[in-house]
Amino acid sequence: MMDIITLRRDLHQHPELGFTEFRTATKVVQLLTEWGYQVIYGKDAIDDVSRRGLPKPEVLEDAYQRALSEGAEPSIVQHMRGGFTAVVAELEGVHAGPTTAFRFDMDALPIRESASEQHVPQAGGFRSRHEGLMHACAHDGHTAIGLALAERLRDRQFAGKVRLLFQPAEEGVRGAYAMVEKGMLEQVDRLFCMHLGTDVPSGEFRGASGGFLATTKLEARFTGVSSHAGASPEEGRNALLGAATALLNIHALPRFSSADTRINVGILEGGTGANIIPEQARMVIETRSTSDETNRELERRVRNIIESSATMHELEATVEVIGGAIPIHCDLELAELAAKEAESIEGFRRAVVLEDSAALGSEDASYMIRRVQEQGGKGTYMIVGSDLPAPHHHPSFDIDERVLMPAVELLERLARSAESGNGNQ
Repeated sequence: MMDIITLRRDLHQHPELGFTEFRTATKVVQLLTEWGYQVIYGKDAIDDVSRRGLPKPEVLEDAYQRALSEGAEPSIVQHMRGGFTAVVAELEGVHAGPTTAFRFDMDALPIRESASEQHVPQAGGFRSRHEGLMHACAHDGHTAIGLALAERLRDRQFAGKVRLLFQPAEEGVRGAYAMVEKGMLEQVDRLFCMHLGTDVPSGEFRGASGGFLATTKLEARFTGVSSHAGASPEEGRNALLGAATALLNIHALPRFSSADTRINVGILEGGTGANIIPEQARMVIETRSTSDETNRELERRVRNIIESSATMHELEATVEVIGGAIPIHCDLELAELAAKEAESIEGFRRAVVLEDSAALGSEDASYMIRRVQEQGGKGTYMIVGSDLPAPHHHPSFDIDERVLMPAVELLERLARSAESGNGNQ
């Protein structure tokens, strides 16, 4: 049997950003194929046009070459070149039944990992080898759990089919939508999504998680005319000034009575020199709300501000969606099943179906859950607690590795809980 901690630590040492998970995805394909799964990956598993926030071609190519240098199998990884790093695997059980799917995200973050000797990965010799990148959100643990689950289920002693979804680019909420658009959630009857940590301590479990916000991530680009800032400023059209005008007005948008809202301009950049009227400016914005409808209205107003600010300063402006998510509405039937199974597993001392929680940010697994529900299926988003030495997305983030095997056992029980004779056959 595979050693899940060794696997998790290997993944931790080799973090890869969204759509560049070449080494990780190749390892996933190799193991799933070895265990007898029907595996699809590359362009067969994710829609090209629907991918959001794709890195620049040179970034993708550098990551691809790095993966090759680190042992990625060329015959597999070549089909992922250009950022097609989704993997979907399916296995049919010995009895007819429903299709049960599990989703696991694979990507890391652009964070420099702590080198303190108090940081367990540093002390244990498995700190990130890719300086400036790290697994600071437990996706290395998620991928390891998914593979350990796959190994256990290869005996096919379950009803129906099991579908494993290894998703790229969860960070920035970019990858799930394109997998949905490719049809990877079709004919799924039950979908279980899971996250480690999120302020839930080790030994505790949540069968359903609330508080996820609808969000839209936007990249706006302003184009003006450069000119000498001293000799002929009137000939220029200041793109940075237009973007700054938009920034101030975006942050002046009112609160909504219909739902809670959030808004933020996280990046504003432009210009090339103190004596040059800036020709180009770039802005990255996010909207969020507890309501999908309210988030769409907030996005509409942001777009209007960008267009109006560009017009005011005689600029051209473009806006691109680079990420997005919707609220998650869990099916309590699955949450109750998961909590009941967790109660029987050593390693979980407390399991609840649902607890009220504050906003946890946003999750693009929401698109997968909604698609399953649109087809008459059910979905839930679960939390497996893990003590954390530092918050998610922090240089000192790490997980409690003792929670990995209880999580695998839980997912295995859920896969084997399907009743014979039900589902899409």
